[in-house]
Amino acid sequence: MADKEEIKYLTEEEQQELIEKYDPEAGTRKLTGILGYIAFFGLLAFSLFQLYTAVFGVFTAQIQRTVHLGFALSLIFLLFPGNRKKRQKGKFQITWYDGILAVLSIGVGAYWPLFFEDLVMSVGRLTNLDFAVGLIAILLVLEATRRAVGLPIMIIAIIFVLYGIFGEYMPGFLSHRGLSLDRLVQTMFFTTEGILGTPLAVSSTFIFLFLLFGSFLIRTGVGQYFNDLSIAIAGRSIGGPAKVAIFSSALQGTISGSSVANVVTSGAFTIPMMKKLGYKKEFAGAVEASASTGGQLMPPIMGAAAFLMVEFIGNGITYWDIAKAAAIPAILYFAGIWIMTHFEAKRLGLRGLTKDEMPSRKEVFGKIYLLIPILAIVLLLMSNITVTHAALYSILISIVVGFINKAARMKFIDIIYALVDGARTALAVAAATAAAGIIVGIVTKTGLGLKLANGLIELSGGYLIPTLMLTMVAALILGMGSPTTANYVITSTIAAPAMILLGVPDLPAHLFVFYFGIIADITPPVALAAFAAAGVSGGEPIRTGIESSKLAIAAFIIPYIFVLSPELLMIDTTWLEVIWVVFTAMVGMIAIGAGVIGYWMRGMHWLERIIAVIVGLLLIYPESISDITGIIMFVVLLTLQYVWKRNNNSKPKISAQA
Repeated sequence: MADKEEIKYLTEEEQQELIEKYDPEAGTRKLTGILGYIAFFGLLAFSLFQLYTAVFGVFTAQIQRTVHLGFALSLIFLLFPGNRKKRQKGKFQITWYDGILAVLSIGVGAYWPLFFEDLVMSVGRLTNLDFAVGLIAILLVLEATRRAVGLPIMIIAIIFVLYGIFGEYMPGFLSHRGLSLDRLVQTMFFTTEGILGTPLAVSSTFIFLFLLFGSFLIRTGVGQYFNDLSIAIAGRSIGGPAKVAIFSSALQGTISGSSVANVVTSGAFTIPMMKKLGYKKEFAGAVEASASTGGQLMPPIMGAAAFLMVEFIGNGITYWDIAKAAAIPAILYFAGIWIMTHFEAKRLGLRGLTKDEMPSRKEVFGKIYLLIPILAIVLLLMSNITVTHAALYSILISIVVGFINKAARMKFIDIIYALVDGARTALAVAAATAAAGIIVGIVTKTGLGLKLANGLIELSGGYLIPTLMLTMVAALILGMGSPTTANYVITSTIAAPAMILLGVPDLPAHLFVFYFGIIADITPPVALAAFAAAGVSGGEPIRTGIESSKLAIAAFIIPYIFVLSPELLMIDTTWLEVIWVVFTAMVGMIAIGAGVIGYWMRGMHWLERIIAVIVGLLLIYPESISDITGIIMFVVLLTLQYVWKRNNNSKPKISAQA
């Protein structure tokens, strides 16, 4: 079998090349000499500024956000090449115009701090210098976004800018009076409704600190520990390496903000293991891609989008409300992948890892203290302290744990590198949220959100299910090629209002578009995470994307369920009701998994598969009649499978001689 060829693990250089190929955020220059020192200390200063304001309090909104933006833009133009294809690996290639753009970015970042009083007193009247600086800021944000995040979100932002300017020429309900260039610039850079709006506000406070927390966690050695712990727990079970990939990716997702990076770093280890065991290339890649993408849906971090959700929803909702609501759907998502890989392994007759292939469980569980920072941040976020202080305390706890870990003891220089790495990770997020601010600003000024919402409702005839389906398609398209934070900002601004107009509560509506924006990473034809997994497995990318979508079927079903019945989000329920919802939903995922794979205790007929999926849907939907009907049908299906297996096993074996 081709899939049982000699397994080759990717080197660190090969992993980095693959990440850079599919993740624009990773494609930075390797600067040397004086420019290398400038970039290094610039990143360090960026982190120190953010820590200073986290400890002593943020500056006025415009100052905090423009300084944050200035740091990010200037460092992006130093570190991210204008043309990634021409970048020579291992050599710095910085052009004269990169230097000019970096200097202009510093000027933009310093403008509000230097002229704060004058700008506040001007009451929206722009001088020629104000206009020039604001226009430059818009152009710098668009170019930095292209370099650090990718072309799709820059194109979307430009389309919205053009829509804002030429609105009077738009057809039908899209038409509006149009914004003058002067008013556009004023909105984008001299109010908190554009570039300096809510997305950048969250980036300049909460998101940066949690990215910094993730950077410190990696330095403690917790990333490698996730792999070891996953093998110790799941390695011996049927199809063990696939379950290791799921468990490890779920854990990695708590500290990673990138599906692609998660795929490559975890998959470089797990995908070859799955291929060695007998999984097909495409299925092995799909397991890793779907699990890694699901990491963005897993509390407590959720790709940093949870903090944006708090600001966007408002109405007194807290971070903990969102994390709690997202818990059951995330568990069901990973349970669905786990169940399907189990049935696939049974269908193919695959074993788990042998004792010799397993790490020492005693050694692995002896390092369980490495998980203390993650446990700490969950407990801190559940308490009454601010999100900012929760992140700060968790960083300090990570440092303490890093000093305790004998295998990779953290030194002072590691703290410095963690600060630098955290700032580097934040660059793309800052650019993406600034670009998202442009989109939000245009939507606010033109009333486009309400217009699109009414348009979607009119197109669906005013019915909820068709509206949800159209919203899903919109979220999948808007989410293609966008990082988690920008992805959520765009989909929640454009797609969620239609659902809210039809009476869907804010939290289910926002989680709905968030889910479909995230799984765009594994949905063909773009499917960046699936393509990255195919790069590791050697499989065909589109087929890997299709397999990923099958494994992630829970993500296509569950959002509809929690919109129709918010009990799945633990809204207005008791703990007994929550336990019952989780139990029936888990049983439902078993039925759906069996139906999708086509195997339970034996191969299933196509009619059985359809019935199994229907049974699963009945059980996931938290309603008494559907639960009772689903349980009865599940017991019938399970009994038929058991009886067949018993009868088949009890038949006398006919010897070869007979």
